[in-house]
Amino acid sequence: MKDPRIDELAAVLIDHSCQLQAGEKVLIEAFDLPEPNLVCSLVETARARGAHPLVLWKNNEILRSLYQHSDREGLQLMGELEAEAMSRVDAYVGIRGALNSDQMSDVAGSQMDLMTECVWQPVHIDIRVPKTKWVVLRYPTHSMAQAAQMSTPAFEDFFFDVCTADYAAMGKAQEPLRELMLKTEQVIIISPGTELEFSIKDMPVIACNGERNIPDGEVFTAPVRESLNGVIQYNAGSRYQGTVFEQIRFEFRDGKIVDASCQGDSTRLNEILDTDDGARFIGEWSLGCNNRVRHPMVDTLFDEKIGGSMHLTPGNAYDEADNGNRSRVHWDLVLIQTPEYGGGEIWFDGTLIRKDGKFLPQELHPLNEGLL
Repeated sequence: MKDPRIDELAAVLIDHSCQLQAGEKVLIEAFDLPEPNLVCSLVETARARGAHPLVLWKNNEILRSLYQHSDREGLQLMGELEAEAMSRVDAYVGIRGALNSDQMSDVAGSQMDLMTECVWQPVHIDIRVPKTKWVVLRYPTHSMAQAAQMSTPAFEDFFFDVCTADYAAMGKAQEPLRELMLKTEQVIIISPGTELEFSIKDMPVIACNGERNIPDGEVFTAPVRESLNGVIQYNAGSRYQGTVFEQIRFEFRDGKIVDASCQGDSTRLNEILDTDDGARFIGEWSLGCNNRVRHPMVDTLFDEKIGGSMHLTPGNAYDEADNGNRSRVHWDLVLIQTPEYGGGEIWFDGTLIRKDGKFLPQELHPLNEGLL
């Protein structure tokens, strides 16, 4: 029997995230889903709106073989075909399951870099992000529940609660923070192992309310590219191209990561940062405001929204909040500042704005609802 929450989620994705209109074309791309119910519901909902759905159903085990054994010519052909499909649609819904979250862990870094260059860059960075109405989300699986240290039924309840939230109301609640950030010039961040300063003067600020990611709940901008100085110690693990990194530490000088280390494979970490000239600069800084998400589960789409968190992203800047940085990398790395994770402070132009994950100005108090 299909979970009725599937249809509710499909409506959020089609009507709120993509705002799909009659006559528009939408590409639905699904990875490692345990069953097709959400894809079928998306197809049916899109057609009910008079739109035209296209479906790509992918398997990560097959993709692992392709990434591991293909040469440049083969991956370029894959990129060209997928770029043609992406260029012909108006909207994109990416659904990413995970039967095995570590499926790509033994693919050589050089091959993953080649895939990024030949497929990810031309399809997603060059076309999907700037030219379509898009949203990406995870799908609840046993491996995700395990990563969240929850039973599968409990995780499914958590997933649907987070992913079918009232994102329009969330965006409205974030607006005072957006307005404050637009007036801010200098930012200081202090946490255990972290002392960081940068400018966001004259940078656009975006309040995210489920139009790009589900779950959502962040307010983001980009630092002035060369303004960032100091050190940051991230305290949430992150999976990138199949490898999990813990306790990543960056030291910045004039905006550039000049020293990078982590628990585990620091060599691979630095290989990622050497992907291209922009990978050692920051393309996004964001404050997480979704208090339904409280703890990391090594899944970026959830972890970057954690209430009381922030993320500072090496690599490409989004067009909506652009500081000019360009890279094939866009890696949202999370620092949680609630007391449970060591606390911390965020200062705007000499005023303490957030302490231990909670906003202090009266007009921002609604963003604290749900935090202990």
